[in-house]
Amino acid sequence: QKQLVESGGGLVQPGGSLTLSCAVSGTTFRSSGVAWYRQAPSHRVVIARITSGGDTAYTDSVEGRFTISRDNTKNMFYLQMNSLKSEDTAVYYCNVGPDTISPSDWRNWGQGTQVTVSS
Repeated sequence: QKQLVESGGGLVQPGGSLTLSCAVSGTTFRSSGVAWYRQAPSHRVVIARITSGGDTAYTDSVEGRFTISRDNTKNMFYLQMNSLKSEDTAVYYCNVGPDTISPSDWRNWGQGTQVTVSS
């Protein structure tokens, strides 16, 4: 059974930085895609993804400010968030799944980590 543990959230001032981490177990991490999401009012939105081959993609609102990375030796991946804005405030989730399936369709979530951007 896949298990995901997000960490690294917290309170940060606008313009600040945070790095989120996701520890993964119970799945073939090296051959899986990974993604970060944040909770919108009605659903979780994919904001960054990295395939098993290392290709990355970002939603427009975070492009150029956020960087997703993975460490296959540790079964972990990360989201470096820079130039944070108040609208980045949300609960952030990570997930892993097949590259052949959209991250929007991956299931079985961790608990998420709260990011609050406020002065």
